[in-house]
Amino acid sequence: MAQAQLAQDLAGKVVLVTGASRGIGYATAREAAKRGAHVVAVARTVGGLEELDDEIQDMGSSATLVPLDLRDGDAIDRLGAAIFERWGALDGLIANAGMLGTLSPLPHVAPEDFEKVMAVNVTANFRLLRSTDLLLRQADAGRAVFVSSSSARSARPYWGLYAASKAAVDAMVKSYAGEVEATSVRANVFYPGAVRTAMRAKAMPGEDPETLPAPSEIAPKLVDMISPSLKENGRLFDMRTGAFEDL
Repeated sequence: MAQAQLAQDLAGKVVLVTGASRGIGYATAREAAKRGAHVVAVARTVGGLEELDDEIQDMGSSATLVPLDLRDGDAIDRLGAAIFERWGALDGLIANAGMLGTLSPLPHVAPEDFEKVMAVNVTANFRLLRSTDLLLRQADAGRAVFVSSSSARSARPYWGLYAASKAAVDAMVKSYAGEVEATSVRANVFYPGAVRTAMRAKAMPGEDPETLPAPSEIAPKLVDMISPSLKENGRLFDMRTGAFEDL
């Protein structure tokens, strides 16, 4: 996509971003606003959301802040209803929020840790799809992208919990993409690769973060995934290769 096209390709669009108070979500929300979108920013951390709002206002765009725990499915339903009441449609969904959980032999994972990771990484994304499906269909070119991970495929030892949650996301998006194939909605998956985030630091404590790209460096490509011009559906974009692949 040419830079000239990117400038305001989301002008007048409403875009929902989860996990928007830090890391990839923060950078992505900022990038979407830069390209003209009104951003519905969802996260638990109010301070991070307020900082984001200040940045978005400084660039002449606008945001709606939604402090929300994504494990609260009823709250997600209320959010969908509020978007419908205010705008009647949703142009873009960037489902970025996620958690690493415990890196451990699977038999040693506490059941409560398993349930928490699945609640945030899988169930919350299902609830988001369920709540925004009609809104995406009401848009001229509804676009949904889910941030996943190559761990879904590699399933390395000790990463079983996180890998299983991301594999579930990939399967869910692939199925949903088939369901909307005949509509104007497009749903895809995004693998960010190694990025300089708090989650990455927790997973790889001995790694030098300066060797990794900052969230702001991958945000433009992630926001491309909700551009009205995107035609891909039911596929994944891998930042490591810079290319689309079949799910």
